[in-house]
Amino acid sequence: MQARLDAAPLKELDQWDDFVASRYREGRSEEEFRNYKEDANPGVTEFYRQNHARQTLEFVLSKKKQYCGLTRGRKGIWEMAEYLNTLVDESDPDTDLSQVEHLLQTSEAIRKDGRPRWFVLAGLLHDLGKVLCLYGEPQWAVVGDTFPVGCAHSDQVVFPEFFAANPDSRVPEYRTAYGIYSPNCGLDRVHLSWGHDEYIYTVTRKYLPEPAQYMLRYHSFYAAHRHGAYRHLMNPHDEQMFEWVRKFNPYDLYSKGRERPNLAEIRPYYEELVAEFFPTQIDW
Repeated sequence: MQARLDAAPLKELDQWDDFVASRYREGRSEEEFRNYKEDANPGVTEFYRQNHARQTLEFVLSKKKQYCGLTRGRKGIWEMAEYLNTLVDESDPDTDLSQVEHLLQTSEAIRKDGRPRWFVLAGLLHDLGKVLCLYGEPQWAVVGDTFPVGCAHSDQVVFPEFFAANPDSRVPEYRTAYGIYSPNCGLDRVHLSWGHDEYIYTVTRKYLPEPAQYMLRYHSFYAAHRHGAYRHLMNPHDEQMFEWVRKFNPYDLYSKGRERPNLAEIRPYYEELVAEFFPTQIDW
């Protein structure tokens, strides 16, 4: 995929995943975590600069209108996974681990720990929303830590200084803690920055149990599930469901680099698992 430099500061989408995993590696102190500049490479820093400057409330609402109506046709889960496999990073020709294999590393780690079948399925699905790149969306509108728009940005979001370039930072209504929202209104009423989380949640939500929906929708909302930010917008049900998000998070962060999955050997299990929850085709 040939992309403009301003749209693709990361050499590959997995570069963002690697950066997040390094931020939260076991035993790392909070003080060390806050030292972003020391650890971030120029591509990651530039990615967040673009992401924080361009993810406005207006942009998020426009993308929800564009994609959340699920008007891009009908495909099966495996069909879409194979489509995602066509996402090849032109700057990383030596990478031979497919996008589906990355998903299977996560789901296999979950399965080996004896988690419920819907939990395993969430691992398989969680990054399928990255097909947004194949729809022509720039990286900053596909991956990255998510955060609420339409209210003040928390300093617990990575690179908070980059929000100064966001037009919403100059709208008085959006600069307060609650912004356009009300106290403890619940996250379902809150608009988060647009990306693969919201898209895959929207596509799959009516087929999955609620804990899995939360895992898919909020797995990149690190300021909330890792640092406790934005609790003033969450209701008691969100607090309860975020326990599942926290259970999912280690598999998302640390499964990469494990044993390469044998697709031919494990695919029958996952085909059966997908068929248990999904019809042959769904709307995308």
